[in-house]
Amino acid sequence: MIHSGGRQRVIITNVFPKVEEGKFPARVVLDEIVTLSADVFGDGHDEIAASIFIKPTSEALWKELPMKLINNDHWETEFKAEHLGFYEFQVKAWEDHYTTWKKGLQKKYEAGQDIAVELQIGVQLLEQAAAGNETNKAELLAWADELKQAESPAQSVVLALSEEVAKVMYQFRQEDLVTVYPTTYKIEVERKKAGFSTWYELFPRSAAAEAGKHGTFRDVIQLLPRVQKMGFDVLYFPPIHPIGEKNRKGRNNSLTAGPEDPGSPWAIGNRKGGHKAIHPQLGTVRDFRALIKEAGKRSIELAMDIAYQCAPDHPYVKQHPQWFKWRPDGTVQYAENPPKKYEDILPFNFETDDWQNLWQELKSVIDFWIDEGIRIFRIDNPHTKAFHFWEWMIGEVRKQHPEVIFLAEAFTRPRIMERLAKIGFNQSYTYFTWRNTKHEIEEYMTELTKTDMRYYFRPNFWPNTPDILPPALIHGGENAHVMRVILAATLSSNYGLYGPVYEFGINEPHGTKEEYVDNEKYEIRHWDWDRNTRIGETITRLNNIRRNNTALQSTWNIEFAETTNDQIICYTKLDLQTNNLLIIAVNLDVHNTQSARVKLPLSKIGLDYNKPFQVQDLLGGDTYTWQGEWNFVQLNPYLMPAHIFLVQQ
Repeated sequence: MIHSGGRQRVIITNVFPKVEEGKFPARVVLDEIVTLSADVFGDGHDEIAASIFIKPTSEALWKELPMKLINNDHWETEFKAEHLGFYEFQVKAWEDHYTTWKKGLQKKYEAGQDIAVELQIGVQLLEQAAAGNETNKAELLAWADELKQAESPAQSVVLALSEEVAKVMYQFRQEDLVTVYPTTYKIEVERKKAGFSTWYELFPRSAAAEAGKHGTFRDVIQLLPRVQKMGFDVLYFPPIHPIGEKNRKGRNNSLTAGPEDPGSPWAIGNRKGGHKAIHPQLGTVRDFRALIKEAGKRSIELAMDIAYQCAPDHPYVKQHPQWFKWRPDGTVQYAENPPKKYEDILPFNFETDDWQNLWQELKSVIDFWIDEGIRIFRIDNPHTKAFHFWEWMIGEVRKQHPEVIFLAEAFTRPRIMERLAKIGFNQSYTYFTWRNTKHEIEEYMTELTKTDMRYYFRPNFWPNTPDILPPALIHGGENAHVMRVILAATLSSNYGLYGPVYEFGINEPHGTKEEYVDNEKYEIRHWDWDRNTRIGETITRLNNIRRNNTALQSTWNIEFAETTNDQIICYTKLDLQTNNLLIIAVNLDVHNTQSARVKLPLSKIGLDYNKPFQVQDLLGGDTYTWQGEWNFVQLNPYLMPAHIFLVQQ
């Protein structure tokens, strides 16, 4: 059988961005400039033209974006994402006969050859274009006549090389000769906070000003000025629902709870309600709405923890026993992560025959809290629930509410974390918590930002969580807390921390475990919210720097600098739109002063090799003059373990 595209001479390959050959959309945020690319080539020596055709999926009209040859048959164009929701794009390419003619004409003219026949060919091309172009027909025919009647070859060449003519002729192509890449790819545009956010986690039950009292939403309202002053724009709560009474855990995850032990917020549900109810000691729905409103006045959004699991006395267990696994002894299978046991938690059975009703009910939990004003959800352990459920649920929610953000709290195997991101999670917890050496950090950041992960896995860096007290913080003390939060806040445009214990430098582990002793998951703590610390002051300064420097509002723009000391890591962040350029150097040794010479990637950040430039340290305030590739830094971890240099251009 003869090939159906036999007259099409151009080949298109390696279209990008794409995720699993278009099965999932590539992800960007509003107003982000995206590079769309493909490898395009043809037989012979004729010139080639290529364009991206793109449109919102809800619209009918395509916008054409001409592509430019970069090198080695690689073509690119840029697209600015201006609307929330989905776009689709396709690549088309063709032999550009007009440009081929134009370049040949110029060469022959400059060589002093007769161009009479070449001019006739040009007239023919213009007339052919006019025949298929009613919009520009008159001006194309006028140019054809002008070419015929030109008083000199020089005048003809000037007209032929005109940008005005070239712009119109670019639109002329014989559709049956155009190669159309068979796959249409999608891009999902999310709101800006999906790409730049600063999270603070606290337990509202520990928010009371007075020791011995159960905190309330009203108490949290009193803390909002503090959260705002520190520069956080997302305030995240662990689950706020009634806590199970059966098998309730005591302090430090004890199997025996005392009468005053509040239990773990992740053991959701009791006789007073489940996932759509509020723990009565926290307040009422009206109090919760008041908190959302007051937070909004300070440009702070509330993020809710959604943990799809139940305490043994959750209403679902009696109402829908088919949603759980029952063991031969008549008991419900509780959650396990050997050697850990969670006797106070029952997982849903996603293999239940009643899976459709289960899915609908779980989605209705999200819908309920959206109706109450929540637009950010941190999902607990999504890797232990069905992938197809998440893909369906997130997709359905975002059809009606494209502004909703889902953060995946999944510390698990790489492929699983990647899959969760592909099927809809806007942000993801990461391995940053355990990446400590210069090599580990550079390798991980390169994987996140320089591979196709950049278009589906959006990292959110957390130096700690209520479950995780990493060795770096246990052994490094205050200096490590300062250093790690600087890394988190400058490597990733999304970062967060589990608040009070971090800024107060609490780092005593529970035995040999990588978790906090006297864990707030299992008891109410009282915090001195007026206490100032070096760590807290650094966090406040960092968040202010992030707000004022657009280079830190993207994760993707990182370039690493070579250093002569592996205890010093150095990298740059550049925002091309605002020309905001930062150089960050961090001492990874929390016990000793370290120095190094750093080699800047000048060609990648647009600095002159020979021209001196000034850098201002946004953390310390000092100004220095640097020049050339190699420059010197020295950092004392007991003073400030990092420089965040603003390049003054």
